[in-house]
Amino acid sequence: MLNHFKYLLVFIFIFLNTSTSFSQCAMCKAVVETGDVTMAEGINNGITYLMVFPYLLIGVLFYFIYRYKKSAKN
Repeated sequence: MLNHFKYLLVFIFIFLNTSTSFSQCAMCKAVVETGDVTMAEGINNGITYLMVFPYLLIGVLFYFIYRYKKSAKN
């Protein structure tokens, strides 16, 4: 149980600590700084769209691991 808690803390630390990294590609930064609001909204929507799928895949993976371990106990 303590081992799982340690991994959970490391996982939380890594994902909450990403606010300190403000790196951007030069093209995205240049487009956003031009002041074109619709283009900036499009870039933000695209980033959000691309960001959702890795989290969904990880969530599905953890669900199947959980289900497998639960069935292995029975």
